[in-house]
Amino acid sequence: MGNCWSHFQVAVKECCCGCCEEDCFGCSVKELPEGEIIHLPELPKDLDDGNIDILKVFKVDLICKENGPIHQTEKYDLMLSKPDQTNKLVIRRGQEFWIKIFFNRPYSKDTDGISFVFSIVDGKPSLSHGTLVLVPLLSKGSLLFEKTPTWTAYIDEIDENAIKVQFKTSATCSVGKWKLAIDTKRRDDQTAVSYSLDNPIYILFNPWNADDEVYMEEDELRHECVLEDSGLIWRGSHTRLRPTPWAYSQFEKDVLDCALYILSGPSRLSSTARADPVKCVRAISAAVNSPDEDGVVEGNWSDKFDGGVPPINWTGSLKILRKYYSSKKPVKFGQCWVFAGVVTSICRAIGIPCRPVTNYQSAHDTQSSVTVDYFLDDDGKPIEKLNTDSVWNFHVWNEAWMLRTDLGDSSETAGWQVIDATPQEKSDEMYQCGPASVLAVRRGEIKRPFDGTFVFSEVNADKVYWHFRGPNRPLKLLGTKQDVIGMLISTKAVGKFDRDDITHTYKYPEKSSKEREAMLNALRTSESLFSRYYLNEDFNDVRFDFPEIQDDIVIGSSFKVRLIVTNVNEEKEYDVTASLRVDTMLYTGKVKAEVKKEVFLFTIPPKSKEEISMEITYNDYAPKLCNQCAFNVACLASVDETDYEYFAQDDFRARKPDIKFDIRNVDGLIVGQPFKGTVKLKNPLPVPLTKGQFLIESPGLGEPLKLNVKEKVEPGESATADFQLVAQLDGEKTISAKFNSRELDDVDGFVKITIGLSNEISNEITSV
Repeated sequence: MGNCWSHFQVAVKECCCGCCEEDCFGCSVKELPEGEIIHLPELPKDLDDGNIDILKVFKVDLICKENGPIHQTEKYDLMLSKPDQTNKLVIRRGQEFWIKIFFNRPYSKDTDGISFVFSIVDGKPSLSHGTLVLVPLLSKGSLLFEKTPTWTAYIDEIDENAIKVQFKTSATCSVGKWKLAIDTKRRDDQTAVSYSLDNPIYILFNPWNADDEVYMEEDELRHECVLEDSGLIWRGSHTRLRPTPWAYSQFEKDVLDCALYILSGPSRLSSTARADPVKCVRAISAAVNSPDEDGVVEGNWSDKFDGGVPPINWTGSLKILRKYYSSKKPVKFGQCWVFAGVVTSICRAIGIPCRPVTNYQSAHDTQSSVTVDYFLDDDGKPIEKLNTDSVWNFHVWNEAWMLRTDLGDSSETAGWQVIDATPQEKSDEMYQCGPASVLAVRRGEIKRPFDGTFVFSEVNADKVYWHFRGPNRPLKLLGTKQDVIGMLISTKAVGKFDRDDITHTYKYPEKSSKEREAMLNALRTSESLFSRYYLNEDFNDVRFDFPEIQDDIVIGSSFKVRLIVTNVNEEKEYDVTASLRVDTMLYTGKVKAEVKKEVFLFTIPPKSKEEISMEITYNDYAPKLCNQCAFNVACLASVDETDYEYFAQDDFRARKPDIKFDIRNVDGLIVGQPFKGTVKLKNPLPVPLTKGQFLIESPGLGEPLKLNVKEKVEPGESATADFQLVAQLDGEKTISAKFNSRELDDVDGFVKITIGLSNEISNEITSV
């Protein structure tokens, strides 16, 4: 900062700010080849000594307390004044903001000229690309101001040696950090002095502005998807939906800086491209995973997490983003909900409405065939080397809200767009996915950019089972299922910690004419070569029923697998062979280990019903259990006399206990005053819990806490830990907790609290 000759001028064949007003410094620039930069000499000493009374800036007030609430940015840590921090201005594009400028003497409209130079920080400033903008200071009612629809600056107030200036940026400018320089001169002299702000101004997308491509009209939905700093991400299985609290922390220290670094650094997105939300979210989907460009999170779907944090131990995005911003190396480790949580934090931080979405029974179609083909052996066990497709118990991606001007008629595909940072398949030679219009997916319009085929398959593929009887024998179709992919598509409800089922936005009702029409449209478009409609004639005399495991199975309990066989023939008996098996599985649908298998041979008399069952105890499954307690149960049965085969399978997840909270004086919590609480967990296992630890996290209530449980917790007893937090801001807050031990992990819970203002602060606000 300091007084110097105008810091740069870029010559073009017209006035550099697009006008011919005398107030504009650009009118004095001589014509040079486009893009050439003039480095002007230092300010003459006699001018610097004050012999010429030129207007000089000596201080600028960013008026953060006034601008913050207007731009919905007052919660950003950057906007807060602290003993160790100078606040920085965070605003949203296309909206007015104010700055107060202090001079060495009173400003005179008749003798003084002022211009403002905005230039992008991360990138090469360019007039033609809109990343270098020259803005003259105008008076209200100026003819030039009335003509200018993009960047403007005019005098709002004059107060002795200071003026208050109202600015407005373009609603389509690049998001990121912008430098601001203030050039002053006398009207009768082309000599100029430039004052540069020490800190950049942060400009974000603006979903409150109808001219912004991310504009969202519905106020409550916009608040939820931009301003809420905590939420729920659904995990589990379609029979056991499990909400997991997640702290997005988009306003916390370093998060916005990290989000902008991700756009300009690992994503390699040009400063001009950062004006386009479509390009931004596609770049984010690539930069949050690590295979291509050393992005934010390294994925790991094994059960070995040496050298990093198991994905189930994360409770929010803050630690991940801070660690990445500090090291610029991928953070270990993540799985789909972690990627989605981080993407939500980044998008909300830069102003794009975003939410995580969970799809149960989510297909991973590796062949772009919009089918998922399973090959099974004689025992009904999946043949892994043949099964390249898979169905995940659940998969989490993100929806981001924007217009799709790149698709032509943007009104048809505006709104929610799928983006997915989990590295599953490459798109344009990188692990990225989306944005794909949710409406286009629903219609089966899979060729619309980007990655419509993959997303359509995730929610609406047909599932096909084949019996592989050897390399030289033909495949036998065991059956097809048209209604088991894409179930209970879930996101957090607006304004409450509850589930919102949005399945209808992705697909028409299963087996309806519109759903089948969308499926056939997708098949024709994909030019699939898979034949999915071989007939497997029903054999009506013997009927099989494989009931789903719907009981509330708590981890530590036993459960039972059943097969019901009915012979409806009044005279004939049949010999039946049935194989029941239970495997533990990863949430990606891959089998981890066999828990138990039994083969049953029996004869079923005429007009009779038989039930066979297999019980699985905690001792059976505990040594082979995956961290998300997911099981696959399957049955393969055959009727010897007819060679008829029946196959069925089901996935389910054992329920883990809940963490309970006890917050002291919960109705009297005040900003700045410490409060205490206790977390409690009852041990549901038949064995003691050892090395227990609670993790406590809440945006706006201090740093995350690690609380060790000192003693082992016997079966039926409770693990407890006390904590203390201090609220920095008032309003509704979410405290989330996670419990891990050697025997039981990935247990979470949350509680909502309301923080009030002290009487002194309330009185100050009232008086203002």
